[in-house]
Amino acid sequence: MNKFLMIMALFSFLSVWNQAQAQTKFKTVNQAKGLSVGEVAPKFNSSDQENRSFNLENTLESGPVVLIFYRGQWCPVCNKHLAAIEQDLDQIYAKGATVVAVSPETSEFLKQTMKKTGASFKLLHDEDYGIAEAYDVAFLSDEASLNAYNERLGANLQEAHSDDSQRLPIPATYIIGQDGIIKWRHFDPDYRKRASVEDIVAALSEL
Repeated sequence: MNKFLMIMALFSFLSVWNQAQAQTKFKTVNQAKGLSVGEVAPKFNSSDQENRSFNLENTLESGPVVLIFYRGQWCPVCNKHLAAIEQDLDQIYAKGATVVAVSPETSEFLKQTMKKTGASFKLLHDEDYGIAEAYDVAFLSDEASLNAYNERLGANLQEAHSDDSQRLPIPATYIIGQDGIIKWRHFDPDYRKRASVEDIVAALSEL
């Protein structure tokens, strides 16, 4: 019995130690600052909810790109935001722009977002958080928040993402010009604050 208790204590220690290591390895929500207006937008390749390829550089040839980071299909605020984008999507398209939304979730979960929001634009899988890291929006939540996401909201982050670090993106929105430069951004660590369609259209009108 003592040996069993020692093993359980070891597992508990390793769990706490791994969490501490992750917290020091990855940025917190307040450490992620996001790329600024005027910076070169990192180019990337990805795949959408139907596993079709997407290339940012090629897409910019036809007009500016509205790049939206969202947390996942489990996030009610994200779903409300993407549904609002979809509702007035024609206003954005009228400015010649393409809309894409990026999440660390795999295609199975991207399809759930599509069903919940009615999104007709591309939902992209951010494998290994490469896109979020490039735009400096990736962070690791505290343990209490992660427990809430996984247990109360059914996020299943370790299953839904490409690794088990459970990082998330700050729900930022970027407008990238055809020259590959960031022209506008909405960046706020408060996940409840999102870019409105009106703000996006106004920013596109100034390009």
